[in-house]
Amino acid sequence: MRERSRIRTRSASGPITDPVRVLRIAAGGDGVARLPDGRTAFVPRTAPGDLVEIRLVHEARRFVRAEPLRVLEPGADRIEPPCPHYTRDACGGCQIQHLVPAAQLSAKQSIVGESLRRLGKLELADPFVVPAERAWEYRTRITLAPGHGARLGLHRYDRPGEVFDLDRCLITEPSLMRLWTVLKKHRKWLPSDLVHLVLRLDREGGRHVVAETRGDRVWDAARLAAALARVGEPAVLWWQPEGGAARVLAGDSTYPATVFEQVNPVMGDLVRSFALEQLGEVRGRQAWDLFAGIGESTIELARRGAAVDAVESDPRAVAEASQRMEKLGLGDSQVRCISGKAEEVIARLRPPEIVLANPPRVGMDPRLCAAILERRPRRMVYISCDPATLARDLAGLGTGYRVSTVQGFDLFPQTAHVEVVAVLEAA
Repeated sequence: MRERSRIRTRSASGPITDPVRVLRIAAGGDGVARLPDGRTAFVPRTAPGDLVEIRLVHEARRFVRAEPLRVLEPGADRIEPPCPHYTRDACGGCQIQHLVPAAQLSAKQSIVGESLRRLGKLELADPFVVPAERAWEYRTRITLAPGHGARLGLHRYDRPGEVFDLDRCLITEPSLMRLWTVLKKHRKWLPSDLVHLVLRLDREGGRHVVAETRGDRVWDAARLAAALARVGEPAVLWWQPEGGAARVLAGDSTYPATVFEQVNPVMGDLVRSFALEQLGEVRGRQAWDLFAGIGESTIELARRGAAVDAVESDPRAVAEASQRMEKLGLGDSQVRCISGKAEEVIARLRPPEIVLANPPRVGMDPRLCAAILERRPRRMVYISCDPATLARDLAGLGTGYRVSTVQGFDLFPQTAHVEVVAVLEAA
């Protein structure tokens, strides 16, 4: 007989139910079970096949949220999570570390397929999800938060208002964790009004520490910079006051350390390559690159002969992209970098034949979807980090487009997040 597994729980006053059997993994990573009264139960940290004792923590008419108390019979896909923080501290950074790799991929395929069918009303099978090249030590950015006392670390999944002291994050690049080992010994030299501490690795291996603060009192970073240099773990130190621009206080760098870039650059490059390939022949065509970031896709489109209007709402990213275009000799006749929200600057853009869109988790504004339908480019490739908002937007574009291809990419192993590329053809 298998030994019963214990799961770290919080103290709660809700009722304990009869044991339930977990059926599948839902978006967000919770296990899905069915109560005897027919309601759906969402239970974090559980695996398909688990027979688990649960306590209800929130009840609604059609569903409940529960916390797992004990796994009475583990499912075949359950493993012991390698990271001690996952169980001991209920770390919210990962959601499915307790699943074998094949089960993680299967769960992500189901999450994408279910979202497209239920929310997007699309009759599509679960898409293939390209496995990650590395399941561990892939993140090139980690954001830490201050907690009670001198704590500095990550949030708990079951109590997001609490922060536990981080020892080591197993999905983050070792170079950043070596840096963190030194930083946490000298945390007294960090700003007293710290909001977030961001550790970031650039493409050349340079490390960056960005201290985001509430106030505008300049951080004296000299002592921390000296301490890092003494032990051979140097980094560029940035200070970013609330509502202000980041600036370098120690070290030398032109890297835009505060703009968005994929935290898994190897897999991010694979997604970009696949997306550009799906656009087909672009030479001589007018393209939109929406949510263009620092212009990596824009540059590739221009190199392949397209004329590109690149739109990005972060002015820091637009400035970086513009500098890149200038260095490459790409003038305004071929590439225009436009700062602003895509739905607000749409009238300034040249009529497109092809569109590449990579919106944030909230998806595209309805005004942007309407503008694309009005202009009817022949093909659009949509890169999404949230299957639910992707499904919503595909449904909104459904009157003018059909979905020809959907493929997932496992950019974030050990988490429930999945990147998806959808190809739309004008109907």
